[in-house]
Amino acid sequence: MTTDHAGTTGNDAGQEPAATAASANTAAARTYPVAPGVRLNVRSGPGTGYRIIRVLPEGIHVPISCQAPGTTVSGYYGTSNIWDCIGNGEYVSDAYVYTGSDGYIAPRCS
Repeated sequence: MTTDHAGTTGNDAGQEPAATAASANTAAARTYPVAPGVRLNVRSGPGTGYRIIRVLPEGIHVPISCQAPGTTVSGYYGTSNIWDCIGNGEYVSDAYVYTGSDGYIAPRCS
């Protein structure tokens, strides 16, 4: 069982999610919330073997441009091998993003 988040702090229920520069630039694109209380690792590819590029703050929403299969991760929303591309070469585990589905909700990354 693999986890891929940078850690958690207290419950931030009731706080408004922060906007990302990526989501601000793609205002028409739908965004999805990251699990509450989670600081999520953003990786250079769809798996835990890829380097961490940055860590997302708690309460953020992310755009999903495409999805790819990769390392299986157990997270807040279950266990999944789906990785969400949230920017150019930036991937997060779908197990920490609330998409409302256990399957693919975006096209496969090419």
